Amino acid sequence: MEPQFLRIRGARMHNLKNISADLPRNKLIVFTGLSGSGKSTLAFDTLYAEGQRRYVESLSTYARQFLGQMDKPDVDLLEGLSPAVSIEQKTTSKNPRSTVGTVTEIYDHLRLLFARAGQPHCPQCGQPIRSQSVHDILEALLNRPEGEKLLLLAPVIKHKKGQHEQVLQRLRKEGFVRARVDGEIRSLSEEIVLDKNKYHYIEAVVDRLVIKSSIRRRLDESVSTALTLSGGTLLAFFPDSDEEVLFSESAACHQCSISVPELSTQLFSFNNPQGACPVCSGLGVNQFIDERLIVPDPTLSLLDGAIAPWTRRRLSTQSHHWIEAFSRHYGFAPDTPFADLPAKARKALLQGTGREKLEFIHTRGRRTLVSQIAFEGIVPRLNRLFRETTSNRLRDEIEEFMTEQNCPACRGARLKPEALAVRVGRWSIIELCRLAIEQLVVELETLTFEPRQTVIATPILKEIRERLSFLQGVGLGYLSLDRKAGTLSGGEAQRIRLASQIGSGLAGVLYILDEPSIGLHQRDNNKLIKTLINLRNLGNTVIVVEHDSDTIANADHVLDIGPGAGVHGGEILYSGPVPGLLDCELSQTGGYLSGRLKIDVPAKRRPATKRAIEVRGATINNLQKLSVSFPLGLMTCVTGVSGSGKSSLVIETVFREAERYFADKKGYLRGPHVLHGLEQLDKVIDIDQSPIGRTPRSNPATYTGVMTPIRELLARLPESRARGYKPGRFSFNLKGGRCEACEGDGVLRIAMHFLPDIYVTCERCQGKRYNQETLDIRYKEKNIAEILQMTVEEALEFFQNVPPIAGRLQTIVDVGLGYLSLGQSSVTLSGGEAQRVKLAKELSRRSTGQTLYILDEPTTGLHPADIQHLLRVLDRLVSSGNTVVVIEHNLDVIKTADHVIDIGPEGGSGGGQVIATGTPEAVARIPDSYTGMFLKQFLNND
Repeated sequence: MEPQFLRIRGARMHNLKNISADLPRNKLIVFTGLSGSGKSTLAFDTLYAEGQRRYVESLSTYARQFLGQMDKPDVDLLEGLSPAVSIEQKTTSKNPRSTVGTVTEIYDHLRLLFARAGQPHCPQCGQPIRSQSVHDILEALLNRPEGEKLLLLAPVIKHKKGQHEQVLQRLRKEGFVRARVDGEIRSLSEEIVLDKNKYHYIEAVVDRLVIKSSIRRRLDESVSTALTLSGGTLLAFFPDSDEEVLFSESAACHQCSISVPELSTQLFSFNNPQGACPVCSGLGVNQFIDERLIVPDPTLSLLDGAIAPWTRRRLSTQSHHWIEAFSRHYGFAPDTPFADLPAKARKALLQGTGREKLEFIHTRGRRTLVSQIAFEGIVPRLNRLFRETTSNRLRDEIEEFMTEQNCPACRGARLKPEALAVRVGRWSIIELCRLAIEQLVVELETLTFEPRQTVIATPILKEIRERLSFLQGVGLGYLSLDRKAGTLSGGEAQRIRLASQIGSGLAGVLYILDEPSIGLHQRDNNKLIKTLINLRNLGNTVIVVEHDSDTIANADHVLDIGPGAGVHGGEILYSGPVPGLLDCELSQTGGYLSGRLKIDVPAKRRPATKRAIEVRGATINNLQKLSVSFPLGLMTCVTGVSGSGKSSLVIETVFREAERYFADKKGYLRGPHVLHGLEQLDKVIDIDQSPIGRTPRSNPATYTGVMTPIRELLARLPESRARGYKPGRFSFNLKGGRCEACEGDGVLRIAMHFLPDIYVTCERCQGKRYNQETLDIRYKEKNIAEILQMTVEEALEFFQNVPPIAGRLQTIVDVGLGYLSLGQSSVTLSGGEAQRVKLAKELSRRSTGQTLYILDEPTTGLHPADIQHLLRVLDRLVSSGNTVVVIEHNLDVIKTADHVIDIGPEGGSGGGQVIATGTPEAVARIPDSYTGMFLKQFLNND
């Protein structure tokens, strides 16, 4: 008999307090509770980890060494566990080559469709291309200028790895004397050894001729020989002009004398040299050194750091000598502002002096040397270093002075002109990829083919349509296939993986999802819920970690964990059907769902003043010459269906332009999306959900700056002063105070080959990270290691009489993160927690009252009780005179805003327009606004 329940007994991972539960199998189950209460620990670190571990253990030891394994969770018993599939938020590829089309494999099917049923066109004149006969090739060659030298080459190996010994031997046997190997003419009588791990090109030299009318017969024979040898292609190389012309029996434009290679799937791949644009290597964009970033503040002098790269240790080689050389040569004082330097000097600094040399004076030992040296120029030098360096750190530094622009050759299409000129119907492959998915579905239905092509195209189109319908089913119809995977939100990436899992049709699997509703408008929620139910109906157990009320309402079983977060959580408050949750007095989730608890609408909204920043004619991405005002001193919510253009307006337009403006106010030039009114602000801050640190050494204490006054306090103690300890002594990142056995990590990693790596507590410091001499220093009977183990709430009480420390800790408590420990690794924080830590850091700073704060979906991962904390923090920022702009779908946040800007009406190309602006009540009265429709119901319920 198949087990009816998934039984959990004695789960103790992280903050779970020895909990036990019985979860029904083959049902839709929602784990809910406050942020940090232990939901993800139970779902991912316990259930998924154990399911994955058991599956991997069933494999051979040879296979296991190639698979990353998870540690065995701290749980007494797990019964009825199925093979587990985790669909998390943190799975988005940051590879610039990865797109929605490649991630979903739809682009692979499109490549196959174009390779098998596409019609080649001339890249220059656009006319359909037909095959070239031997006669056509002869005429094209004989029409070249008389007396021009010609080399006829037969391509026999094109971009293939191997030594190709048999191919070279065959050419020798057939009487060929020479071959061009990787661009170099080689005699076949010599031994040719190729690297088997590299790609190679081999072209047999069929004939060497001089163009004249008398060579027609010989040329005819040579062309036929070359076409036969290569399988239908011929390369004509003209040494005098170093020109190559490809001829093919399959496709050529006689009007432009252009041939295209045989259609293959590789021709349409921007990850393959056969198809990738040669200028940008298939990336669609080029990075270039931006002079505005090199000199961000032209009011500074060279001595004061006007040349930003010269302020970096790795890029500042002998910069002071060059400043002296330039000032002598061009006759200006070293403290002259960069903007006031002679134009010739500014150009020479950025682009180099060319053949003109400067008198360069430097010392070597006691000797003073004078040299005449040409200056390379900042821009050429950075370009050269970026090209040549093998140091990732140096490349990262140089990238800070680079910006991206569409490739001038392919204009962002990523492919060669020959690939872009192939059409199916009236569409090229990139034109189809740029359509929104819902529009692409409609256009694919209109495609018609010749009878022979129909047989080929039908099964390919069937696969494409199925995958597109799955993406539409999870509310992603607004995306386009050429959208970079790195630009997707966590919720979008998760729903893409969810769509692919539905397409796989697996049954008997345990699926675990982490808040799939992130970034989804209320209008599209039902599509997602229907998808989850379909996944359950296939015979799977679906566990969703979620706060969304609609998802909870449609669950078969709900598990509520709490009552608080961190050390205050880890207990099961309720487990059972949804109606029982509403009556559970202990559950805050039940309280908000039933209406016992709620987030109140403000009794009075802040009135708008005449102060505002205005966007005029914004056209980034899908914005349709959009113009709108953001009132200053208010909290503004930007709303709209997924893909309507909210991020394009707020992040790509307002934030990027404001960032440019504050980086260089004097040299600021408005872009095509004109932004007015920035002079009323003094800075802009984007508080996103990116990690607060990339290494386990980073933690909330170091990020918010509270660690600095703690170290200073410990260094001022009498015993520290007697020993000569400075604040750096209490940093586990620096030698002196840290434990050198583990270098301040507290653990040692032991590689176990085919078993998971084991992390062993450092024997010398017992995981405390510091050496014994440092731990001897105590404040109120606690040393630095014990202080870092405290929660923020405990530390606030401990340091209540030390204002510099207590003030910073209070801001962390204010954003609802009092349950975090001071030394908790930043990589263990969720996106929502990281965002609130950033908010806490901003709150701890002295407010200027003229700051623009931008937040992108700050309610991600937040329970309604946590949203209460967030709204209080945002209200505090606005009450200080600052401006807060929030991109949000959560109706509790929208209803509390002072001003709402609704973008739409649809996603993708159907969006990019302002549908409504005003107070939430005003937007709720707009019949064309989807946000207003749901907001009206929400306000009426309140």
